[in-house]
Amino acid sequence: MNQRNPAIAVATLAAGKGTRMRSQLPKVLHKLGALTLVERTLDTAQHLSPDRCFAIVGYARERVRETLADREIEFVEQTEQLGTGHAVQQLLPYLEGFQGDLLVLNADVPLLRESTLQTLVRAHRTKQAAATLLTAQVTDPSGYGRVICGVDAAVKEIVEDRDCTPAQLSHKRINGGIYCFHWPDLAKVLPQLSSNNSQQEYYLTDAIAMLPSAYAVDVPDAQELQGINDRLQLAQAYTALQQRIKEDWMRAGVTFVDPNSTTVADTVQLEPDCIIEPQTHLRGSTIVRTGCQIGPNCLIENSSIGANSRVLYSAIADSQIGEGVTIGPFAHLRDNVVVGDRCRIGNFVEVKQTAIGPDSNAAHLSYLGDASLGRQVNIGAGTITANFDGKEKHPTIIGDRSKTGSNSVLVAPIEIGADVTIAAGSTLTESVPDDCLAIARSRQTVKQDWRPRSKET
Repeated sequence: MNQRNPAIAVATLAAGKGTRMRSQLPKVLHKLGALTLVERTLDTAQHLSPDRCFAIVGYARERVRETLADREIEFVEQTEQLGTGHAVQQLLPYLEGFQGDLLVLNADVPLLRESTLQTLVRAHRTKQAAATLLTAQVTDPSGYGRVICGVDAAVKEIVEDRDCTPAQLSHKRINGGIYCFHWPDLAKVLPQLSSNNSQQEYYLTDAIAMLPSAYAVDVPDAQELQGINDRLQLAQAYTALQQRIKEDWMRAGVTFVDPNSTTVADTVQLEPDCIIEPQTHLRGSTIVRTGCQIGPNCLIENSSIGANSRVLYSAIADSQIGEGVTIGPFAHLRDNVVVGDRCRIGNFVEVKQTAIGPDSNAAHLSYLGDASLGRQVNIGAGTITANFDGKEKHPTIIGDRSKTGSNSVLVAPIEIGADVTIAAGSTLTESVPDDCLAIARSRQTVKQDWRPRSKET
């Protein structure tokens, strides 16, 4: 066998409109979890470290370009959508003289695993094939092209579903639309493609029949070849993705009490011995450390939860939580909150852009905004940092070991020293030095033998 050039290029087909999505948004920009379909496909391909990476764009190409603007990718325009063969024909001037392999992916087949693509490329190179395609054996092949193979999975024929004869429809091996080609071989036959078929399109599968050798590689999990054509299939793909993610985490030592009611983005990191309770949703760049119990009924986004912390019935976004912290029920932490170790943030407490020192408590019914709390601070029920004057936000600083009484209002900007006690019902408008008792309320008045006048008098 002749030694081949080991270079590889990847082309992702992303030119279609996706009319069955019934959307003004092009199909490839619909999201599957945190990423669009095309982003998810490209991320998988990047694990192969391709020498060149192409996105073939057509419908709403500027929107697709904008979405992928931060990626190292070459855009190829398919001005008319005349089939997969026509799309790959657009690469001819870009890959002139290229002697390596071309991996062709579909942006609407987003569940492919990295290991599957590696297996495809390895099999292609081992057999020095002109073409190798991913296939699957399925119970119901309706809607997919059939792949008829001979000995050693050598491809004899590929027929689109709409063009199949009754006998061909009975075959269970389907074409997943994922191909690896030896580019010099493919480049010779691409100009010979014809649109003489029911759809008057140029099929890439027709090129395979013109090549000297082609082989099929079956995937063990047919879900990887699941295409997205409408919103029902998008939801089904999300269910499959979630099942895959949670199964991987459970094998890694994470407990999901009710996996079907929980969602976890594939950007989330979990450590062993976490317990994820029902109706909990973890998104973005969230990290949950070992020994945590999260849920039930929690939403955590782009946040870090320290070891052995517990969060229940609460929402946390863009925040960092220390170790041994208890949050909830019904707490809301957002916008760069930092909570120190062993703190408690309790019932109906909202915290926004605030740093809370270790061993501090805000047990219930409070709002802390634009504040900085020291160590061992206790926030009494109903305490509010009045941080907004109608135009600007202002800070509140509370020193170590200070305590606010129930229904206290701290009108910012204000600084409360260390070891301060604030009497219940106080509204403070001026800063307080260390070691003080601060009282800011009207003196209680009791008038005996008083009652409201009746309407008759």
